[in-house]
Amino acid sequence: MKIQPARLLALFLASASLGLALPAHSATPTPKASASPLTAAGKERNDYADVRFTTPLSLGLKHFYARDFKAAEADFENALKVVPDNTLAISFLNAAAVQQQGGLDVVTNLEEDATSGAPKNYVNHVRLGFTYMFSARDRTTDAREELNAAVALNPDGAAGHVGLGILRFNERSANRAKTEMLVALKTDPNNVLAREYLAQIYQTDLRDPQRGMSYAIDVPNLVPGYADIEFHLGSLMHDLKQPDAAIGYLKRGIELDTGHVGEAGMHGYTLIARIYIEQRKLKEAEKALDDAIAADADSIYAKTLLAKLKNGDYASPSPTGHP
Repeated sequence: MKIQPARLLALFLASASLGLALPAHSATPTPKASASPLTAAGKERNDYADVRFTTPLSLGLKHFYARDFKAAEADFENALKVVPDNTLAISFLNAAAVQQQGGLDVVTNLEEDATSGAPKNYVNHVRLGFTYMFSARDRTTDAREELNAAVALNPDGAAGHVGLGILRFNERSANRAKTEMLVALKTDPNNVLAREYLAQIYQTDLRDPQRGMSYAIDVPNLVPGYADIEFHLGSLMHDLKQPDAAIGYLKRGIELDTGHVGEAGMHGYTLIARIYIEQRKLKEAEKALDDAIAADADSIYAKTLLAKLKNGDYASPSPTGHP
C-alpha cells in the first residue's frame, strides 16, 4: 500500500459516492505477545503464519477491493486484535475509514483518546501516527510526533520505523526512507509495507529494479489477496524487460481489485496497453484501453493513448522500445 499525503493519495480515490455508515471502531487494544518483534521462543517474527490474523486480513482485502468498506474496516479491526501493530492492516483500516463519510474523524477521535489515556502504549502511538497520515488535512507534523514517540518507547518495534520511512518517502528523501525500512526488516523481516516501499525506492529512486524485485517478489505468498503488490510487481517486470511476466502480474492485480479501488484496478489496464504498444500488439493494446475506459480506470490517460493509437502514432517500430 502506497501511502502519500491525503491530497495526493491516488490509491484511495474511489469514484463511487461515499457511504453514510460510520465505522465500527474500538479503542486500541493493549499489545499482545504476538505483536512482539520476536516470539517467546525467539523465533523470527512472521505475522502471516498466524491463521487467526490472515483469515480476517484476507476477508478485509476482499471486502475493500469490492468497495464494501464498512465490512472491510470490521475485518481489519479483527485482524489487529491478533497482531495490533501490523502496518498493512493498520493502513487498510484507515483506508476503509477514509471511504466512509466522517469515518476517519471517528477513528482519529478514538485513537487520540486512547493515546491520552495510555501515553506509554507503543501501539497507540503507532496507530494514531498512521491515522494522521491519512488525514485530509496535512497532519505530517502530528504523524511524525506520534511515530517518534512510538520509536522512543520501543526502538526495536518495526511499525514505528515503517511509519517514519513512509514520511521520508513522501518527502522524496529516498535514502533516509530506505534506512528506516531496513531497520524495520531487522525485527520484522516479513513486514509487507517495508518490502513494498523498498521495492519502489530501488525501482524509482535508485534505478535498480532487480534489487527492488528481491524485496517484493515474496509478498504475494504472504498476502495472496493484496492487489496493489501485483501492480508493483508488474511494473518492476516491465522495467526488467519481461513483458509477459509483467502482464501476468498486472492481470492478476486487476482480477483481485474488483472495484477498481487501488493501483492495480486504476492503472493496470493502461500499463498493460503501454506494454502491448511497445510490442506493437496494437489490437491487444486497443482492447486494454477500451477495458480501462469501460471501467473508468485511468480513463483520461486511456483515451489519450487510444486516440494516438487510432491516429496511427504507433504504427511504425519504436527505436527506443517505448511509445
